[in-house]
Amino acid sequence: MNGYVPPPGDWARVEPAAAGMSAAALEAAGAFARQHDSDWPASLYWPDGRYVGTAHVGDKPPHDQPIGVVRPRGGPSGMVIRGGRIVAQWGDTARADTTYSAAKSYIALVAGIALDDGLIRSLDDRIADYAQDDGFAGAHNSAITWRHLLQQTSEWQGTLWGKPDSVDHNRQAGSHNADNSRRGTLRELEPPGTRWEYNDVRVNRLALSLTQLFRRSLAEMLRERVMDPIGASTLWEWHGYDNSRVTFGRREVESVSGGGHWGGGLFISAEDHARVALLVARGGDWGGRQLISRRYLAELATPSAVNPQYGFMWWLNTGGQLFPSIPGDGVFALGGGQHVVWIAPALDLIAVLRWVDKPHCDALLGRIAAACS
Repeated sequence: MNGYVPPPGDWARVEPAAAGMSAAALEAAGAFARQHDSDWPASLYWPDGRYVGTAHVGDKPPHDQPIGVVRPRGGPSGMVIRGGRIVAQWGDTARADTTYSAAKSYIALVAGIALDDGLIRSLDDRIADYAQDDGFAGAHNSAITWRHLLQQTSEWQGTLWGKPDSVDHNRQAGSHNADNSRRGTLRELEPPGTRWEYNDVRVNRLALSLTQLFRRSLAEMLRERVMDPIGASTLWEWHGYDNSRVTFGRREVESVSGGGHWGGGLFISAEDHARVALLVARGGDWGGRQLISRRYLAELATPSAVNPQYGFMWWLNTGGQLFPSIPGDGVFALGGGQHVVWIAPALDLIAVLRWVDKPHCDALLGRIAAACS
């Protein structure tokens, strides 16, 4: 991969043939994306008034109402980058739109900054040794490490921002045939590090713990340490909930959420997603400036022992199990609706897809991969 990085407000384009890709195949992929818009409503509320963020996972009262900002969504958009340069683009790629659980991947990046800065001494340290509240008290929670929370194997127990961890018990994600019929059914907890479970409350607990380390909002840290240095736009926003505030002295700080499950979350454009993906693909280096350590990003993309399809809040295509139609070295930020940020090292490729009907994601990624010669 060459060292080109796009300057602020601009991004070099290259003809597909010059990048070793088929123009016709990429055009067909873009058309396929536009033909398979997400079935989520434009308002993000179903006609019966249910918010799609809670309805699609089957939340029941009193946890079926958003407690953070919800904005209408845009339409399908996408970008394909090879060698750092744009080879294909469709839709409104500059629109800052909600991205649901792809926000979790950004929490993982900010955690890397905390590690690089020495605020976290080791990812295998117990968070109880850093805790600024009682969220990690007791025999069970006190054994939880930063690594456990990053890999979603913490089994943290508690209530945060009015949501109990049990709301996501027995939740499945990642599999094409995920069975969430028992989601929300209370179960016995297992030792930290032994069970993988997709749980938004625990993700938000990690966001709060990192906020307490920095004593600043994660949105502020991301902007200062990543987004501004890579030339991202000024349009992206990262929000928490109406009640997710913490106080440091006289200063009140918002603790952001790891997605739009209950509203809030990261609102970002495909173009800004692509810049972040290029940073990760380049091992944290941006034009000779190391923004996040290469060592941490290598760990981030390492399969966890409990779930080989998951690293540090980035999805992996280990064994082609997640997306069979593309190479198995893929690294992904994924969000409901469907949002895909795909880094393909073997192909020197990045693709950002917004609002794709989930059953057609693998086919769309396969078409993009097949465009490479």
